[in-house]
Amino acid sequence: MPEMQLRAGVAKSEITTGEEGILISDPLYAKALVLDDGITKAVIIAMDALAIGGLGDIKDDFLPKLRARIENELHIPGGNVLVNASHTHPQGRLLCDDAEQVERTFEAVRQALQKMTEVRAGSGFGHEDRIVVNRNLKMKDGSHWSIRYAHPCPEDKEVADIGPIDPSIGVLRLDRLDGQPLAVVYNFASHLLIGVPERGVTANFTGFASKVIEENLGNGVMALFLQGAGGDILEVFFKDVNRPRNCEPLGTMLGLSTLKAVRKIQTKDAGLNVLSETIRLPVRKNIPERMEARLQEQAKLLATLRSTTLNFKTFLPLYIKYALNPDYPSDYAYRYMQEERIGSNELVSMDVHNRGNLDRYLNNIYTMEKLIRIQEDLATFQYHETLLREAGGETVPAEVQGVKIGDCALITAPAELLVEIGLNLKKASPYEHTFVSAFTNGYLHYAAPVEHYGKGGYEVTECMLAEEWQEAYESKAYDILRRL
Repeated sequence: MPEMQLRAGVAKSEITTGEEGILISDPLYAKALVLDDGITKAVIIAMDALAIGGLGDIKDDFLPKLRARIENELHIPGGNVLVNASHTHPQGRLLCDDAEQVERTFEAVRQALQKMTEVRAGSGFGHEDRIVVNRNLKMKDGSHWSIRYAHPCPEDKEVADIGPIDPSIGVLRLDRLDGQPLAVVYNFASHLLIGVPERGVTANFTGFASKVIEENLGNGVMALFLQGAGGDILEVFFKDVNRPRNCEPLGTMLGLSTLKAVRKIQTKDAGLNVLSETIRLPVRKNIPERMEARLQEQAKLLATLRSTTLNFKTFLPLYIKYALNPDYPSDYAYRYMQEERIGSNELVSMDVHNRGNLDRYLNNIYTMEKLIRIQEDLATFQYHETLLREAGGETVPAEVQGVKIGDCALITAPAELLVEIGLNLKKASPYEHTFVSAFTNGYLHYAAPVEHYGKGGYEVTECMLAEEWQEAYESKAYDILRRL
């Protein structure tokens, strides 16, 4: 039986906060793509937001309320509605109030449904490896140290390697029957943190990327960004203190790389299928033991903070002097030669004494940096103790949704999947063009690979899921991909 003609419509609603006195760099949107192949209807919503419930401006009841309205008023099954958060990070409140979030997002879907037109679909991959880095540093002692704004990076000599990134840009292109593009859905594993200096609320670099795509393709095309498995991915310039914290150049690069892929994709008639199931994932119960281990580590480090004769005022000029000329730090070379000739060692003895004090001061600085990290971890443990107490029980619900559009398959997760999980899913998928849409249909914080547990990275510290979550989630994701 021949496939029926796929139809699609797009629309967007601005969801930026209207609070007085808040600077808006670039508007935040809920962008809706409605699809219908005559048998199945589906909705893909891309939101410039931190998370879909559980964190930030969007509350836990947003998704059920939105789906109920779509199902009751537009007659599209709630389980066929995919809602993804770009994970742009707020400087204060980003979005309009709770009721308006539902109303405006629903309105985008309603308008998209009214604008349906016949389309063809095509998919492919772009490539961009210049703008992100894996923030999980692999240390020589086998542990992980995550690059974060809240604490310093480790000593360079302790770092052995970095983790992987996923440089692929998943691209779905939808064309009208005359060949003009209607929509571009693009999927990339990233973490939207830098923002734009002194310009307040921003959709971040994916907002700029979407603008580049839309302005270059023209004809009212809409670009919808779906966040990927970017839990441990970071902007490459995140810790750079020598350039402004401006994400627009990164967005321009991502947009241009996406366009390069868009222009190579050929579209054709396509069918549609959606599967959505909710599973239960186990939660961790060992937070008290983990806190105690960190407290013991803290006590050992505190015990080493002794015998520091220098303060910062004396340390800095002394450090610079000994770094400028390690061989003859205290005076010109001829003074040292003269002392050696007459059998004196006053300068050499002073250098030994000063170097000892410099080493002790530096060691105390490195200890302080490790203590800062421990304090951040302890605060995170306390936060997650509260979350788990509120959740109750041994497990939490997690929706896993699959959407197949022509030759392209999307698989979702309601958590910050780390990049290895996304790479696993793509490798195991029966579809050549598989996109992993994390941060979708809920928010369960970080979801780290089992092999990361016990290594001390931030994503594991911030993970509320027990180690068994990975097998349960991946099994269901693979099952849905096979059945699509």
